[in-house]
Amino acid sequence: MTYPERAARRLRLPADDRSPAAARAAVRAVLAEAGLSELLDETLLLTTELATNGVVHAGTDINLTVAADSIGVRVTVTDYRSGGIDPMDTAMPEVTAEGGRGLLLVDRFASSWGTTHDVTGKSIWFRIDRDPDARPAARPVPDAQVEPALPDLPQLAALLTVAPVLQSRLPVDQLVTELLARCHDATAAAGGAIEYDAGDGTGAQILAKFGDVGSITLTVPLPLTAPACGKLLLAGDPQPSWRPLAELVAERIALAVQIDRMRVDEQRRSGWLTYLAEAGELLAHSLEEHLTVALIPQLIVPQLGRWAAVHLTGDGGDLRLAALTHAEESELEQLRRRLEGAAPALAGALATDGWTGMELPVPRGLDGIAVPLSARGATIGVLTVGRPIERQHSSEERAVVADLAKRSALALDNARIHAERQAVANELQAALMPGSLPDVPGVSFAAEYLPATARRLPGSGPGPIIGTEVGGDFYDATELHDHRLWVAIGDVCGKGAQAAAVTGVVRDVLRVMARDGRPLPRALELLNATLLEQPGDMRYATVASALLDRDRPGSLTATLCLSGHDRPLLLRAGGQASWVGKEGTAVGLFPEVKVNPEVIRLEAGDALVFFTDGVTERRDGAAMFGHDRIARSVRDVAGKSARQVATALLEAVEAFSPEAPRDDIAILVVRCDGD
Repeated sequence: MTYPERAARRLRLPADDRSPAAARAAVRAVLAEAGLSELLDETLLLTTELATNGVVHAGTDINLTVAADSIGVRVTVTDYRSGGIDPMDTAMPEVTAEGGRGLLLVDRFASSWGTTHDVTGKSIWFRIDRDPDARPAARPVPDAQVEPALPDLPQLAALLTVAPVLQSRLPVDQLVTELLARCHDATAAAGGAIEYDAGDGTGAQILAKFGDVGSITLTVPLPLTAPACGKLLLAGDPQPSWRPLAELVAERIALAVQIDRMRVDEQRRSGWLTYLAEAGELLAHSLEEHLTVALIPQLIVPQLGRWAAVHLTGDGGDLRLAALTHAEESELEQLRRRLEGAAPALAGALATDGWTGMELPVPRGLDGIAVPLSARGATIGVLTVGRPIERQHSSEERAVVADLAKRSALALDNARIHAERQAVANELQAALMPGSLPDVPGVSFAAEYLPATARRLPGSGPGPIIGTEVGGDFYDATELHDHRLWVAIGDVCGKGAQAAAVTGVVRDVLRVMARDGRPLPRALELLNATLLEQPGDMRYATVASALLDRDRPGSLTATLCLSGHDRPLLLRAGGQASWVGKEGTAVGLFPEVKVNPEVIRLEAGDALVFFTDGVTERRDGAAMFGHDRIARSVRDVAGKSARQVATALLEAVEAFSPEAPRDDIAILVVRCDGD
């Protein structure tokens, strides 16, 4: 639908700094005449951007057409080129200079827009329509076009106030440019600029300017909160109305800059909080001291400085350089020498009560900040951070470093506690296991043990295991005075210190009874009574034990007793496998235990494979390892050494699932070697 035209202006503007102001005046006149003042902000913004790109940045004359009807306004900007255009030239119009920012604004604010090519040149047009709900009924077009009178000061104040909707959609630099352009319209100054210093050490910058600012005649400070400062500069022949107008513009610009600074500060604070949360999570997951201390500088560089280093305290209070990193790897060795030389100065600062606050004096030759690493009332080291390039640390960055130092110190302290617990657990676990298995002719032994809370060191294969909690599984083997052999494997209820205490009782009682010559059924009865006398609940265990008698050369007789434990696998040298033993009652549960001894004969190459339920109940999702997989895992090593059988079974159990074991795993293999 086409609406009758209410007002229009058609201008040809030269490539001159004053042309954008003339274009704005034409827009203002047309909108006032058409009664479309609510469209003023967006129309002035887009017209200024396109006109400035054409006559100032691209350096071409332009034709401007502004036409308003009852519901909106259409503005067309055409670059002027004598001699027509090349029909094959499809480049964008000159009015889209400066990386196309003009078109981006047009696309954001215009109701519709487009480009045209004809013999007069290349054009960009845009149309802005009023809200359909606010459209008045059509009125006749006036017979005469009357130029509006110069507005008084209150009207100029309204002219210099940008609508909140427009403010929320414009970046601060474009908003400041718009306000300065309106000041230009109101004062007709020859030139003007907004100078701003954020107070962050980067110095003063020009946020916006127009015309020639070589001869400033009026300077108005921006009412900003320290440390930021700025001023509005106008050049030309000053008029009495300039100062109040400039002060009004300065207030508007200061408000816009302050709001933007608050928004940026909030975004930065939010970013630091996210950074600290992520750093804290990484530190919390690192429970090994050497990995934690290496991680700390990596978290800091380059976000908080060019380099970072961690010194840790030794037993005598001395500091040693434990970790460092630098944004420039070529400077790393030189920095290392300086930091190693700075250790005594940092140690002296820690030992002195003269410093206040969280920061320490930075040793000579280093430029940055130093913060003690303190956790649980003790100082365990110093974190030093080099300053960023070309500036000092801001107060906000210093606060972030101090916060990160607290998190790092706590993570290091946790890692040390974890290491101490790990050492205690390893020593206690070792005390509950036999120092060595018997070395006797005709019989060989092999064992594997993996606590549920433990993990293997990377690249260690079946070797070192680390963990922080004592498991409830145990195994034992010893030679008796009558040259018989006693073996046992068991699973005590629970984990930790309580399980360790019960494990020690079970293992020691059985070993003493066996050495005393007591039959296995009687030894298990006495063990059951001993456990029932222990204070507390859930002090019970399942045990598989056997007495081995080398009564015939080349063979072995085993008297096997099961007390609530899984039956062991008898693996024949030829590959046949069978489950042996008769079920009995677990010890520590009932006043009486049921024990059913069974005698088994092993020939040369045969092996008895004992295990705990951590093997059979190893899970991969809903599937369990089970008994059948045990038999399949060791069948290929039938007749081979006890060590090969034990290793084959443990590797199969570990490979069954990518998850860490949920229960302790213990394996004991007894092999008849023959003569």
